[in-house]
Amino acid sequence: MTQNMFPYDSTLSATVQSAPQTINDVLSIMGTIDATCVDGDGLKWFNWLYLQVTQAVEQRVASGGFNDSAWLSQLDIHFAALYFSALGAALGSQPCPECWEAMFAVRNQASIARIQFAFAGMNAHINHDLPFAIVAACQATNTVPEHGTPQYNDYTAVNTTLDGLIDTARQTLNVRLVGGALPDVSHLADLVAAWDIAAFREKAWQNAEGIWDDPAIGRAILESSIDGITAFASRALLVPAP
Repeated sequence: MTQNMFPYDSTLSATVQSAPQTINDVLSIMGTIDATCVDGDGLKWFNWLYLQVTQAVEQRVASGGFNDSAWLSQLDIHFAALYFSALGAALGSQPCPECWEAMFAVRNQASIARIQFAFAGMNAHINHDLPFAIVAACQATNTVPEHGTPQYNDYTAVNTTLDGLIDTARQTLNVRLVGGALPDVSHLADLVAAWDIAAFREKAWQNAEGIWDDPAIGRAILESSIDGITAFASRALLVPAP
């Protein structure tokens, strides 16, 4: 359980208390987190990247570029709610998934680069949270998480947008937490280069299908083994730069 690290943590806690009901709610909460966090807070840089992603997807939804925009909007809302819930739990000294705790526990460590925080957060959110969000979106829209459906096709169509944003983040956030230049760090360069968001999202969809087919067993497996594996990956992503 993470202890509060910054004087504004009570503001963050209040910001994420109410679950979002619309995409505008999601954007508003993320915008408040962004405006509240200082540059020396690792949370700011995961939230910054996530905000860019949500804005880009919402623009595509608004342009009518998907088969089932209602489903995709539900996915975005339920997905963001899991991030807000984990953050609220950590700030309230309540248990949260181990993969999230790995990042929240070191968000004040200046020796960790911005890109490391961004990717560690994405790792926790995609590999642990996304299957639950897919299931929730399907329940809300009376659909089924299956390969080949319009919903799956929309889900994979987002990958091109995400790839572009991840590439931009690799350049923009490849600095120390407070903004200084990083040395040529081989372990960090290798981890960042190996990041494959499409593969992670495909695995998340497969896990969602498993939860859907057998909710009790699927959820138990995800909460135990997947959380531990994802936490291990987050800690590897968060090894301080020299």
